[in-house]
Amino acid sequence: MKRIFITSVVVWLAMVAWAAGRDSYTVIVSLDGFRWDYTEAYDTPFFDQLAQQGVKAVMTPSFPSKTFPNHYTLATGLVPDHHGIIANKFKIRSSGKKFSLSNTETRTDPQYYGGDPVWLTAKHQGVKSATVYWVGSDVAIKGEYANYWKDYLQDLLTKEQRVDEIIRLLSLPEEERPHLVMAYFEEPDASGHKYGPISRETRQAVEYMDSLMQVLWTRLQALPIGENINFIVTGDHGMTWVNPERQLYPKDYLKEEWVEHIYNDFPALIYATRPQFVDSIYNALQHVDHLRVWKRGEMPAYLNYGHNENMGDVIVLPDVGWVFDKDPWKPGGTHGFDHTCSDMWVGFRAIGPDFKQGYTRANTFRNVCIYPLLCHLLGVTPSPNDGTLDEVTDLLR
Repeated sequence: MKRIFITSVVVWLAMVAWAAGRDSYTVIVSLDGFRWDYTEAYDTPFFDQLAQQGVKAVMTPSFPSKTFPNHYTLATGLVPDHHGIIANKFKIRSSGKKFSLSNTETRTDPQYYGGDPVWLTAKHQGVKSATVYWVGSDVAIKGEYANYWKDYLQDLLTKEQRVDEIIRLLSLPEEERPHLVMAYFEEPDASGHKYGPISRETRQAVEYMDSLMQVLWTRLQALPIGENINFIVTGDHGMTWVNPERQLYPKDYLKEEWVEHIYNDFPALIYATRPQFVDSIYNALQHVDHLRVWKRGEMPAYLNYGHNENMGDVIVLPDVGWVFDKDPWKPGGTHGFDHTCSDMWVGFRAIGPDFKQGYTRANTFRNVCIYPLLCHLLGVTPSPNDGTLDEVTDLLR
């Protein structure tokens, strides 16, 4: 009898937690290139307010610290090596095709998107979800989309219109209303690339996004469900300064007959013309100053990278602030470097009924933990992932 009673209590508590998740709403906004210390360098009164009234933390991206890999990591809780979007561009070995942001055929092909994005996790468990331009959300993953989604190939909404869209979604009748809204904004990444992370233009972009997020939060709070909304603002990666004086050119070290293709990025993925040339490429680069070089499958464990079937034969990672590319670079900002470098870290703010008030986390946390966190807030069971809720429970009440 005692065992039956205890079991009943456990089931009851689980149902209470499930019901609590169904009563709350979560809005997560990603500001592309939202470096963690922008809020220290620039005037961001709203982000400061979120820190005072909610939660402030610093999040580490997954490697590589690039946009597509990390946005899909945030959605699935899987590192890029596991979900398959290993870079912004790479070779698909089975077909010889190129995956890239500009190649609509491959970018929208669901076979390259592994894992279970949270909008589908929620949808499959009866929780409506909505996306506003999140990476992967316009792809029919497992043949499905979120309940509400936007097509990148149509006319893009402006930043202000995206705010309007979030409010519209959460103003729908209760039976139609999503409990999860995920929205993407391309700033301050665009300004950080063009002008560098520490510049007047990037300052303007960061401060504008701060004011726009304040508008969004004010409008969310004014909704009838306002007090039930958890609001998260974070991003995918940071940003650092590079200039042409720190550029290395592949042609200075590699013979043309060795290389089928180099996907110049951070890291650079090199595909050899023949298996016997892999060692030639590796040996030619391994002692070059300011480069770290690995063969496929031999990268250090902390990077969680290099084993995917589409990985290059040789992976080349420049030191932070250095460039390895065939095309000349202009001074500006970029990212993709070792994710343990603080320039790549990401800001995190959260406020709402499930988050602590006035709490600053002392240590960083991994971005693979966003997926289990969102599942917890929604009251749904997460699919297998590389994160853990335990790592971020200190953020919660």
